[in-house]
Amino acid sequence: MTLLIRRARPDEAGLVLSLVRELAEYEKLLHEVEATEAMIADALFSANPRLHCDIAEWSGEVAGFAVWFVNFSTFSGRSGIYLEDLFVRPALRGKGIGKALLSHLARECVTNGWSRLQWSVLDWNTPSIEFYKSLGAVMLDEWTVCKVGGEALSTLARGTR
Repeated sequence: MTLLIRRARPDEAGLVLSLVRELAEYEKLLHEVEATEAMIADALFSANPRLHCDIAEWSGEVAGFAVWFVNFSTFSGRSGIYLEDLFVRPALRGKGIGKALLSHLARECVTNGWSRLQWSVLDWNTPSIEFYKSLGAVMLDEWTVCKVGGEALSTLARGTR
């Protein structure tokens, strides 16, 4: 069996969205997916893409993906990668595909002189947490992720709260 990791192609926005939906279903968050194929295509393949996607293929079959963007650490003074989504289809787990995707992104960081690879994981996802720890990931329990969206975002933008 062979593993290939490659950049998503412009004709694969639908595939990327399909993988996003599979991940959201696994995370019990499918109801939160608002993205459309056109939105994914614009984010990945516009003149100035804001997002990157690497596809993992196992023996020619799409096995999973990593969706990421470049972030910046003011403390280190260098860029890094924020991994937005990492997903391996359940039938293909246990073959080292997730680890290969993370190694691929770590090489991207090292090659570019970037300081870190960072992501979030749901606190109930024990198998993933244990997997990430086995790779040397540190859980930043002292940090809390914040998010403002929907009507609260509009209210904040107006400065009326």
